[in-house]
Amino acid sequence: MTPTQHRVRDRIEALIRLAAPALDLLLVAGDRVSRAADRGDATAELSPPAVRSERAMAGQVRRD
Repeated sequence: MTPTQHRVRDRIEALIRLAAPALDLLLVAGDRVSRAADRGDATAELSPPAVRSERAMAGQVRRD
């Protein structure tokens, strides 16, 4: 590796080390938002779909 490549690699690694704590916080925040949003939809996904009878689908059931 040339000295120039070594300096560029060192700079990039320093930037990554500097940004790592902020990126970790971003991941934690995204995880919490994802979990909070998922809690609201969990019951809708687990409940079975409404089953209509053949009479209801044919329109033979009176709706009052």
